[in-house]
Amino acid sequence: MPEWSAGETDVLARAVVRAPSVHNTQPWTLELPEGRALLLERSDPALPFHDPLGRDRSLSCGAATANLELGMRVLGRDTTLELLPERDRPELVARLSAGGGRVPSDTDLHRYSAIARRRSYRQPFTSQPVSDYDMKDLVAAAAEDGVQVKVLRTPDELAALAGLLEYAATVLRQDRGYQRELALWTLRDERSHRHGVGIPGGSLPRVSLPWAGLVRPTTPVPDSVTLAQRLRGETVLLFLTAGDARPDHLRVGIAMQHTWLAAVDMGLAAAVQTQPLHLAEARAGFIDRLGLAGYPQLIMRVGHPHGVRIPRSPRRATAELLDGTGDGY
Repeated sequence: MPEWSAGETDVLARAVVRAPSVHNTQPWTLELPEGRALLLERSDPALPFHDPLGRDRSLSCGAATANLELGMRVLGRDTTLELLPERDRPELVARLSAGGGRVPSDTDLHRYSAIARRRSYRQPFTSQPVSDYDMKDLVAAAAEDGVQVKVLRTPDELAALAGLLEYAATVLRQDRGYQRELALWTLRDERSHRHGVGIPGGSLPRVSLPWAGLVRPTTPVPDSVTLAQRLRGETVLLFLTAGDARPDHLRVGIAMQHTWLAAVDMGLAAAVQTQPLHLAEARAGFIDRLGLAGYPQLIMRVGHPHGVRIPRSPRRATAELLDGTGDGY
């Protein structure tokens, strides 16, 4: 295969930098040797309070891998994906080899187009429910080896989720280390955007659960009965895996991103939560209460958005992505 042209390099780099990541840390770099694309995980900056085991960092790299593969496909390349292909190079999370020419599918084109429009929607949705037809397509979009998507809809399931959210919010709201870390990564003004990472303060509205994605000291926490009532008007997807190792987390990230982009293409909005599942006791209780045959990795809310402007998150420069530089934040 020939070397990537400047235009092709730009397409692939822009796809990667627009992927969602934990606290918008963008924990990856991109290498583009002849005929291949390599996504490497950065271990800095770390989030010892939010993501002590690096699980969300792997989910983020999975999402970037999904975007990278879409970018290659819209460039007319067939792709072969290998996850964690070299045992002695653990930072190499994905290697994509470009094959012969192919015509991009309508699905590839639509999901690639949705990359730039995707936002984390941390607001209440409208009362219009997600149709069964759209729900079927969202679940199908998550098709990935070893990943299962469960729609939470029964009273018992929603009560269990409400209990998980209430418990986690109460713990995290009082966790000073967690709150300091969240404050560090929350951007207060435009000058903070110069690093190209972090969460815009305007995207964290002062709303209650279940809409608040990241719990701050001032976040109202309703009781679990009230939460369960609110969740009955929500569409909630739970992503699970049979195992709980790094390849499982990467695959969940890939599945999550395809589902999210499919939702955006349908005119829907979405947001994900993982932090309640980082509390081991809460996660274990959730598994037991729902009788889950696997490990819950993330929760995704999907619905019809109100006409609320969601700030675009800053992004690192593509040159920084490609040369692996950056001083974190």
